[in-house]
Formats: sequence, C-alpha cells, structure tokens
Amino acid sequence: MQRSKIFLTASLGLGLATAVASLPASASASSTKAAETHVSTAATIAAYNGSGENQAQTKAFFEAVMKSAKAKQAKTGAAAVTVTYSARNAPTFKSQIARSTQIWNSSVSNVQLREGTGSYDFDYREGNDSRGSYASTNGHGRGYIFLDYRQNQQYNSTRVTAHETGHVLGLPDRYSGPCSELMSGGGPGTSCTNAYPNAQEKSRVNQLWANGLTAFDKGSYLKAVR
Repeated sequence: MQRSKIFLTASLGLGLATAVASLPASASASSTKAAETHVSTAATIAAYNGSGENQAQTKAFFEAVMKSAKAKQAKTGAAAVTVTYSARNAPTFKSQIARSTQIWNSSVSNVQLREGTGSYDFDYREGNDSRGSYASTNGHGRGYIFLDYRQNQQYNSTRVTAHETGHVLGLPDRYSGPCSELMSGGGPGTSCTNAYPNAQEKSRVNQLWANGLTAFDKGSYLKAVR
C-alpha cells in the first residue's frame, strides 16, 4: 500500500472496558443532552482499551500539527507556537473544548491553543464510534480529535477532551497512571474527574514545543513516556 494512502489512526482513546447502564455523576449536561439525541448501539460502545497505541502513531499526529503550527510561527515571529483548532463539528462539546483550551493554555508556555476563524491545524468532531474518543491523522498535515457520545457520558467529559488534546501536544497514553496524571485517561475509572496535566506532563509538552520533533528522538523522552 502506498504511503499516501495509509490512514494513520492513532488509537489514543481513554479506553472503555464495558458499557454501563447508568450515567455517572460526572456526566455533563451537554453530554446528557447528546445522549437524548444520539443513541449509542452495542457496536458503538464495544470494548476498547487502547492496546493499538504506539509511539510511531503518536508521533505522526503530533508531527502533522507541529509542522502546520511552526510554519505559521515562522511568519509571525511569535515566541510561543500557536496551535489553532476548529470546534464547529463538535457543537455538543463546545464548553468542554473551551475549558480544555483554558486548562492547557494556563499549564504550558511554549505552545498555546486558539480557536481559528479561518484555517486551522486540527479540528474536533463528535459522534458514535466503537473506539471511543481518539486522536487521528491522515498523514497529510491534518489531524482531528473525535469525541464519542457514550464515552463522554461514562467519563468526565472535560477530562476526556483535555486528555485527547494532550495527544495534539505530543503526549502518549499511560493508562496505568494515577488519576492525577491526565494521560492515564480511563485507567483510574469513571470516578476520576481530574482534567489537569501534572507537573511532568506540563514539562514534557514545554520541552517538545521548545525543541521540536527532535525531542521525540532523544532517549530521555522515550524513557519518560514508557
């Protein structure tokens, strides 16, 4: 298969072990409203544990976004890289996306997120998907974050969104981590509502956006994410 035709789907979701019958207390009002309009089927809430996630796919998504953002930075000369996004295809999660943006912008200094009015580096989408929520790239400089209705009913929706946005900024999944670690995703269970990156995750993102793609090739970084 030609490289140009490969669709790199980064299996970077929070991870649903099983479907649950009731909504948790952490489910947002907007997500609950989505449930009334969009009914998930057994197929869309099938088991997904993120086992397909790997470093190469994480790098592919991050690389696509970074190249786009860095190209614009070169023209403006700004100190921090600005990554733009579109949320028009995920209206149900407008407030969660805005909150996730605030969280990341207050947590890191070398990269900032901003909603774009024209062109953008990645976009948010919503719907039903058996993989849950995930980050994906087509390998041609474009990426998107998909927010699954059912998963956002089971898990704290702002945590889901902030977690997936972490992939845009270069962070991989670490399901075995504690609730205090944002990229542990669904590992700590549905009771975990933390939507903030910890000190190590903040430092990692700042390092990546200060040093560019070369940070992925350094042994110290690779060891840190395992």
